[in-house]
Amino acid sequence: MRVCFGDQRGMAPWRVALIPLLWEFQCYVCREVTLPAGPLYRVAGFPLSLLCAVSGYEGPRTQDFEWYLYREDAGDRQIGVVSTRDIGFPYAPFQARVQTGEVRVERDSGDKARLIIQRLRPDDQGRYECYTPSTDTRFQGNYSASVVVKVISDTLLITHSRILSGQPVIEGTELQLTCAASVQSDQHTHVSITFGVRSSRGAESVGHNLRGIIAIDRELRVMPGHGGSYEKRYKDGEISLEKRNGDGGRDLYVLKMSTLAPEDSGSYFCEAAQWIRDPEGKWERIAQRTMELGNLTVQPLADTLTVRSIPKGIISLQPGAPLSLTCQVSGVGNHSALLVQWMRRGPAGGVEVKVARMGPDGVVSWGDDVSRAGGGSMEKEANGRFSLRLFSVHPADAGLYRCAVSVYAGRLTPGPMSPTTITQRSEWVTVNLKTEEVRVSATIDLPHRPLLKHGSTVTLLCSISVATSSSAQVEVKWIQKPEEPERKDVMISEDEGKLLATLTYDGLTQIYSNGSDLSVDRVSAGCYRLRIFSAREEDQGHYQCQVEVWSQDPHGGWYKTGATTESATVHLYLYARVADLLLIPLVIGVSSSLFVGVLIIATVTCCFMNRLARQRSQIRK
Repeated sequence: MRVCFGDQRGMAPWRVALIPLLWEFQCYVCREVTLPAGPLYRVAGFPLSLLCAVSGYEGPRTQDFEWYLYREDAGDRQIGVVSTRDIGFPYAPFQARVQTGEVRVERDSGDKARLIIQRLRPDDQGRYECYTPSTDTRFQGNYSASVVVKVISDTLLITHSRILSGQPVIEGTELQLTCAASVQSDQHTHVSITFGVRSSRGAESVGHNLRGIIAIDRELRVMPGHGGSYEKRYKDGEISLEKRNGDGGRDLYVLKMSTLAPEDSGSYFCEAAQWIRDPEGKWERIAQRTMELGNLTVQPLADTLTVRSIPKGIISLQPGAPLSLTCQVSGVGNHSALLVQWMRRGPAGGVEVKVARMGPDGVVSWGDDVSRAGGGSMEKEANGRFSLRLFSVHPADAGLYRCAVSVYAGRLTPGPMSPTTITQRSEWVTVNLKTEEVRVSATIDLPHRPLLKHGSTVTLLCSISVATSSSAQVEVKWIQKPEEPERKDVMISEDEGKLLATLTYDGLTQIYSNGSDLSVDRVSAGCYRLRIFSAREEDQGHYQCQVEVWSQDPHGGWYKTGATTESATVHLYLYARVADLLLIPLVIGVSSSLFVGVLIIATVTCCFMNRLARQRSQIRK
């Protein structure tokens, strides 16, 4: 309360009227000392901080502060606590505590200072007065303020159900930690819980790097930590904190981290804090306890993941024999999904292609050879063990095999767009097939070549010879290549050509061009025929047959032996028909007669006009 004027009785009316104005003016220069409104409840054994501020003073900007305590059982007898200007100010109950720094004054600024009692004692309860010695020319305003402090018992308890063993865990492993907290108080207080970690990884700071993972604050709001990636992981559902009812009136707080990462390594703790709302409406933390939960080391998957193919080295098989390969995966946690793929390269290297794939959902798909889905299988035999079986291998199956494993760390059901954490591949396994030598040759013939005309049916014969000791069939393809250019400097690629038709090894016909005008068939053993009906000018060109040998394995399945050949080319030229030849002179004759008639008429007309002109000139003379 500000006191700037004395008794106003007996003043003149005009002076009384000036009092409010003078009061407003004087208030700017009246000393005022303020403390927080009370009573303030604080917990024994924990700090007390009282901010005392002075304003409206004269003199230096740095003011002095003196603190007194009036205990409830001591009446109005004051006890000097601490002073900013007199080191001998503390009374006996506080002398030792001031000397050790347990009781002290800390300045926020020249005119604001805090009384700090590091560890409250029950007998610290009472009314605290903050007094500011005057530096003013006139004694006006208030020079002290007081607040009542109540010291309540410490009832905050925190326990844990288990602590970390310190054994390393693999990246992607799930972590669950539980702590229980309770408080018994006659005052209305709230409890907050924070799970955190102290990490010394990297050079982010000197010593330990303290990070809050997730918390339930004093208003029961779940708040992810701001350090690291905790906010994003909380939004993604990878980190959660749940409050449950426990035994004995204690609340259980359960932290779950579904996907541990290497940066999660460190020393874990659970912190409980007791809060109270002061009369001014501000929340104050009045007690706090921390429970150590142990050390955790998260090993990166790159250091633990191993992928092996079984058997190793070289596998030699006969055509038609089964092939069995196993992919062994270790160093992955139980809460991580796997994508396993079997890859193959040709015996001489080349492009790596996918043979089979098993996704995290267990669905198997086949890669470059779709038909293999009926002649093979891919299975998960056990955790970390995946098999590939080809029931009957063919020469096309020879090559280098290996399995590639991609890990979704901490995700058992990743989405289609979820990124993988790491991919690792096994060593190559070589699969050789012991095949017998197959020799094949082909020749092409164009019968009745001199008599072929436009509109004729053209027959092309492909004679094939196969030398092998096993059952064999051939697949024949008919190719048309363009006419040779007239200019010698224009080159034609050997690969240029149009696929007309195919006769497969099992007798199926496939027409790719001029479907209604072509047919292919097998005339006899080793002789295959292509017929072009009503041949047209665009059917002219060079023709070739290409042959691929198929063989039969002991199980009755057919496969490509890899033996191929192609014939030389034969040239097809179509002559004009007789009717077309007779039409030419007729057209030439009509054209010639018309030209001669026009020439005669033009000559006669020209001569007549010249003669008429001469006659007219003679008459004028």
